[in-house]
Amino acid sequence: MIHKPFEVPMGSDTLRLGPSPLIMGILNVTPDSFSDGGDFVDVDAAVRQAKHHIAEGADIIDVGGESTRPGSEEVSVQDELDRVMPVLDALAAAPIGKPVSIDTYKALVADQAIQAGAAMVNDVWGLQRDPEIADVVAQHGVPVVAMHWDAERDRDLDIISEMTRWLTRTIEIALGAGIPQNKIVLDPGFGFGKTFRENYILLNRLHELHALGFPLLIGTSRKSMLGKLLDVPPKERVAATVATSVIAYQQGGHIFRVHDVRENRDGLRVAQATLYGPPAGVEG
Repeated sequence: MIHKPFEVPMGSDTLRLGPSPLIMGILNVTPDSFSDGGDFVDVDAAVRQAKHHIAEGADIIDVGGESTRPGSEEVSVQDELDRVMPVLDALAAAPIGKPVSIDTYKALVADQAIQAGAAMVNDVWGLQRDPEIADVVAQHGVPVVAMHWDAERDRDLDIISEMTRWLTRTIEIALGAGIPQNKIVLDPGFGFGKTFRENYILLNRLHELHALGFPLLIGTSRKSMLGKLLDVPPKERVAATVATSVIAYQQGGHIFRVHDVRENRDGLRVAQATLYGPPAGVEG
């Protein structure tokens, strides 16, 4: 089996990761995200988008209040809370019927978001930016997605070896704070601190990260690694994103964080049927 099975406890639910890929729908409530900045800053628009993602097959909704695109400015804790909390409250009140993740590296934002109903923390700095965020995750008992973003790594060394070293430190931080091993998901961080060429090396060698022993979340959606290759703007990178999702799935990826849920879901279903056979009851 290419996909090692994992069970990630999430409140009263369990994420079952393995042959069946899960889709995380991106919900940016920011004015400046590279692809959809400003599209969902209105609370009603954000809730509609979350419901749209779910109707198209999303398993998780990832809410983010700070852009991490190249050149973006950091926002204060209060500004980030002002963006995400009304949306989290509205999603909890709807309710949307799927777990919500909070995309933040700030401990206070994570704490408030979890109290408002977020069931997972997605930290782009892999628990290595805000020293208190691992404690917050452990105290609330939620799972964490820890992404690789090592801006100071030695580029003369092998990228996978360097990622393994850095992510090993992230794992040590998580376990040291009391986060159970079965509540840790790793994200290789496509586009973060990596050159154009390195992103494709990573995609080709993604399977090597399974040696760390954790499920992988893949985030290539509409990114510049695709735009530079094809010379197209973000919203015209959907087919290219699906291609990377399928390749990453074939390399053992478990969760796929995307803007375009249906297209990626369909591509991943074909990939799953190819690797493991069509689901029972589906006949041609």
